[in-house]
Amino acid sequence: MEPVRITIFDTTLRDGEQSPGCSMNVPEKLRMAHQLDRLGVDVIEAGFPIASEGDFAAVQAIAAVIRRPIIAGLARACRPDIERAWQALKDASRPRIHVFLATSDIHLKYKLRISRQQCLEQARDAVRLAKSLCQDVEFSPEDATRTDLEFLLQIVQAVVEAGATTVNIPDTVGYSMPAEFGELIQTIRQRVPGIEKVTISAHCHNDLGLAVANSLSAVAAGARQVECTINGIGERAGNASLEEIVMAARVRPDRYVYKTEVVSEQLFPASQMLSEITGVPVQPNKAIIGRNAFAHEAGIHQDGMLKNPLTYEIMTPRSVGVPDSTLVLGKHSGRHALNLRCEQLGFQFERRELDEIYRKFVVLADKIKHVEDHHLMELIRQTHGGRRIPPAPVADLPLAIAAAAGSGRDYPQKPLSFPLPAEFSPSGLPLNPMAEHHSEQEDYLWGV
Repeated sequence: MEPVRITIFDTTLRDGEQSPGCSMNVPEKLRMAHQLDRLGVDVIEAGFPIASEGDFAAVQAIAAVIRRPIIAGLARACRPDIERAWQALKDASRPRIHVFLATSDIHLKYKLRISRQQCLEQARDAVRLAKSLCQDVEFSPEDATRTDLEFLLQIVQAVVEAGATTVNIPDTVGYSMPAEFGELIQTIRQRVPGIEKVTISAHCHNDLGLAVANSLSAVAAGARQVECTINGIGERAGNASLEEIVMAARVRPDRYVYKTEVVSEQLFPASQMLSEITGVPVQPNKAIIGRNAFAHEAGIHQDGMLKNPLTYEIMTPRSVGVPDSTLVLGKHSGRHALNLRCEQLGFQFERRELDEIYRKFVVLADKIKHVEDHHLMELIRQTHGGRRIPPAPVADLPLAIAAAAGSGRDYPQKPLSFPLPAEFSPSGLPLNPMAEHHSEQEDYLWGV
C-alpha cells in the first residue's frame, strides 16, 4: 500500500512562541524559519500579524525570503485582523490566512459574549473576506473538542461553503482522549457535505500529555494535516511534538502507513537552535531529541548496545541528527563499558586487573554519580599505573562512549561535573562485594 502523504504544519513561531519565556524577535524568527525550511515542513505559521509591529515584521520578512513552504499568518475572525494578515503575507510565494473563532458555549458566553447564530455568521463572513484576498484559507473553531457536536458540524459546513481550503480541529485545552478525538474527525468526515474537498487538520495541546496520541488518532481517522511544534513548545503544557509525530510514523510504518517530507536528520539541529534562541532547555528525557534519548547507563543495556545497538534503540541517533549514542559511566555501568572506555583512554588490562578497577569504580560512582574521564584516569593511575596502548580509532568502535551524561557533543545543556573531594584517594576505596562474583550469570546481571 502506498503511504498517505501527511502535511506538517509547524506553528513553533506562532503558538510555540506563546509559551512563557519563548518569545522571539524578528531576526530570531527568521533564523528559525530557515531551519524549518531545511527541516522540510510543509507549512510555517510565522506569527500573528496584528499582535504587534514586531510580529507583523517577522511574518512579512519570512514571507519575502522563505519560498518553498506555505507561509501562514493567524487572524481572528474580524476584518482588521484578516486585512493585517494579508498585508504581511501578500509577498509570499504560497500565502495562507489562518482564521480562528471560538465555538464552545463557555467561550461564547464568557469570552466573546455572542450567540451561536452570531458565531456562525461571523465565521462564515470572515472566511469569505479572507478568501477574497487569498486563495488558501484555513479556519479553526477554537475549543472544538468542548463545542456542542451539532453546532460544530454547522460551523464546519458554513466555512467549507464559504471557501475554506483547510478545516483545522483544535483540542485547544488538551481535553480530548485519543479514541474520542478520532471519532470526532470521523464524524466530521461523514456528516459535513463537501468536506471531501478540503483538508482536515488536527491541532492538539498537551494538557493531559496526549497531544501526540490525539494527533496520530486524528490521522488514523482521516486528518491529513497535523499542526505541531519543535520540542512540543506552546501554551501551558505545550503542543504536539513535531519530532515525535514524524518519528512515530517512520519507526512504525506497519501501524501508520503515512509519510511526511520532513528531513528527519534535521530534527536535532532544529531542536538545538530553538533551545539556543529561546534559552529554554529541553527536558533530558524528552523523546527523540532529549539529552538522554540515546544515553545508556545500566550495565545490562550497555552490554546489549555494545553487542548490537538494536537491543535498546528503535532508531539510530543519526537518523534524527544526534551525533552518537552515549554510554554513561555511573554506578549502574558494567565491566564491558568500563573496559571499552579504558581502551579509548589508552589503557589495557587483564581480567583480574579490570576487576579490581571495576570494584573501586562502582564505589566511586556511588559517591559522585557520574564518573568523568579525569576521575577514571586518576583511579587507574593510583590502582595500577596501567599499560598504555594506542587509543582505539573512533571509527572502529561500535559506539562513541561518553564518560558523563552530558558529554555528548553539541547537546544544549550539560550536567554538573562532580569533582573529587580533596581527600579522595582511589587506593583507599573499599572493594564492592557485589563485584566479586565472576560467573557468566553474574557478569550478565552486572552488564559485563
